[in-house]
Amino acid sequence: MSEALAESTDWGSLKTEVEGYVGIDSIQEQIRKKALKRGFEFNIMVVGPSGLGKSTLVNTLFKAKVSRRACSTEDSQADAPPIPQSVQVKSVSHVIEESGVRLKLTVTDTPGFGDHINNENCWIPIIEYINEQYEKYLSEEININRKKHIPDTRVHVCLYFVAPTGHNLKPLDIEVMKRLDKVCNVMPVISKADTLTIDERLTFKSRIKEELKKHGVQTYPMKGVNEDEEDAKINDILRDQMPFAVVGSDKSHDVDGKKVLGRLTNWGLIEVENPNHCEFSNLRDMLIRTHMQDLKEVTDNIHYENFRRERLAAKQKFEKAEESRC
Repeated sequence: MSEALAESTDWGSLKTEVEGYVGIDSIQEQIRKKALKRGFEFNIMVVGPSGLGKSTLVNTLFKAKVSRRACSTEDSQADAPPIPQSVQVKSVSHVIEESGVRLKLTVTDTPGFGDHINNENCWIPIIEYINEQYEKYLSEEININRKKHIPDTRVHVCLYFVAPTGHNLKPLDIEVMKRLDKVCNVMPVISKADTLTIDERLTFKSRIKEELKKHGVQTYPMKGVNEDEEDAKINDILRDQMPFAVVGSDKSHDVDGKKVLGRLTNWGLIEVENPNHCEFSNLRDMLIRTHMQDLKEVTDNIHYENFRRERLAAKQKFEKAEESRC
């Protein structure tokens, strides 16, 4: 088959059945073994004002203490180093393992975000951090003697925490998400959803979706991006359910002899993983069990590719300008 034909041919039109067992189906097992030996990487960023339970939610997602905590009177444990109350970007990495699968998880927090009287340009350190990770990856990628495996510190998803006011998004929320969606996958979540009634939650979610659409904010999963017909059907359902109204808790309680993660209140136990109580399980399933690889692919094929193209085009333009001067 010629190169031109290989590039233009539809795979389906050349489907040929093999006569007997060849072993092509073992490719997926070969890939699986290679991937397991190498391990996986996943980088998550949490953005939102303090007090919305960002660290607790991330710890709940991975059922481990993987997130840094901001300074507070409640969190004075030695295993959680304090973070200054200012707009900074802090990352911490852990290697977690489950059923023989190793995952290097990096959690990036933004302590102090949105906590000041004047929050003008408070998103700049966040955007700069995301672009710095792209720059590191690009520098290694175009290096003549590059590493066999380039460490991936690029932000694969940004969870943007929305306060459960039940009213509208703040102007700051819209402004920041409009800027973030240009450089990474953005997923807004309604935190501490147990403070809202079911009707208030539904109304609030509807308002958020209307405002995001009105202001042209692209949230993950983006329609028509990196999805075939089957993926589109699944993603349409998810887009209809989002933003997820979540409750986080890393404390377990006994319920009928079983350990259940939840928040104990005067009127009962709010079970984090109970879909009748909140949508935490929907968020966890999407982030970890169904869309983790897609988040990484969209980051690589869309956001990083846009950065790479712009950076290399600017470099080429600069070099041509220098040549013309000589």
